[in-house]
Amino acid sequence: MKFLYTGLFIIFTFCLSAQYQFTTVHNIECTKIKSQDKTGTCWSFATNSFLESELIRMGVTDMDLSEMYIVQNIYKDKANNYILRQGKANFSEGSLAHDVIRAVAKHGVVPEAIYSGKLSGEKHDHAELSAGLKGYLDGVRSTKNISPKWKKGLDALLKVYMGYTPESFDVDGNTYTPISYANHLKIDTDAYVSLTSFTHHPFYSSFILEIPDNYSNGAFYNVNIEELIQTIDYAISQGYSVAWDGDVSEKGFSSQQGLAILPMDTDDPDIFKKIVPELKLDQNERQRLFENYTTTDDHLMHIVGMANDQKGNEYYLIKNSWGERGPYDGYLYMSKSYAAMKTVGILLHKKAIPSSIAEKINF
Repeated sequence: MKFLYTGLFIIFTFCLSAQYQFTTVHNIECTKIKSQDKTGTCWSFATNSFLESELIRMGVTDMDLSEMYIVQNIYKDKANNYILRQGKANFSEGSLAHDVIRAVAKHGVVPEAIYSGKLSGEKHDHAELSAGLKGYLDGVRSTKNISPKWKKGLDALLKVYMGYTPESFDVDGNTYTPISYANHLKIDTDAYVSLTSFTHHPFYSSFILEIPDNYSNGAFYNVNIEELIQTIDYAISQGYSVAWDGDVSEKGFSSQQGLAILPMDTDDPDIFKKIVPELKLDQNERQRLFENYTTTDDHLMHIVGMANDQKGNEYYLIKNSWGERGPYDGYLYMSKSYAAMKTVGILLHKKAIPSSIAEKINF
């Protein structure tokens, strides 16, 4: 991997094989690759990375936010929602980008150096924690008269597996609370919106997207798919990155190969060794794949640039949270065909939306 730094941009060419060669067109400065390890918390890693790039854009460098501070607060919020809804709600490790923004507004942020959510330097692993929390909550809701003590029990479980989150901490000789630190960093949580593109709701309306991890009933603005792709392109070209949520279950998605493509012939064994024809954008087909569960809300990542292959095909440069995997050390290239058909939703700054589209959704 070779980098040539020119101002804030990184111009580089990657080579997967003699067939795939990528040249970066736009690159958004971002923080280092991390790993969510054995957790379903990609949403926190992707959106915290997004916020870190936002801080870099605003002049705050070397910022490393704690993903697990947000995760622990979301666990508590989801637990309360689960109990209030008498178990008729989703309780799992998953959430969405807007949940991170909401958590920052309510609970603030903490540097990773202050709180990592790891105990004794171990890797993140929430399999036992998630199962234990679910079992505990199901036990609580099975009782006839729930006492307020259950929240203390929840806190105790989280402490055992993740440690207590700090009420205050020192940075550069100053003492902050998580809320005051977010204010110090000037994170404006009202500046971010979510967009999607589905036909079962009117375009340019705002609606609650019906996916399991949307436990908080977050609203998305609905635009047609051409406008969604236009928005991503515009954002990247203007120096704004994008938090991406979508389907990574396709045969053309491979973090090991560093590619996300949507080949017309999925039986071709050489789809990662040569540039192949891809499926074309189709709003109706996109809707069909969503409604029959072919397109599912699998994974969140961070779009940090755009690139072309040697034939001029366009791709998004994606920062993943599975560690330094694959030929691009944790990054991958997603074709526009893949993005158009497999994006479930995006989150970005309001100013990163083209004015012609912003006027239609009237946020």
